[in-house]
Amino acid sequence: LEILMTLNEHGLAVIMIEHIMRAVMRFSQRIVVLDAGQKIAEGTPDEIVQNPDVERAYLGE
Repeated sequence: LEILMTLNEHGLAVIMIEHIMRAVMRFSQRIVVLDAGQKIAEGTPDEIVQNPDVERAYLGE
C-alpha cells in the first residue's frame, strides 16, 4: 500500500481492485463501486460512504 501511495503522491493514477474498504477509503481520491459487475456508485470516499446503493450492496436491505 505504501508504494501505491508514493506513486499517487507523484501524480500517477492508480487503479486498485480491493475488497478491504478501510484501505480503499484511506488511499483513494475517487472510487467506483461495482456490484455483480455493474457500476452502482462513483465519487469521493465521503460520497461513497453515504451512498444508499453502496450500503444496500454491502450490508443488505
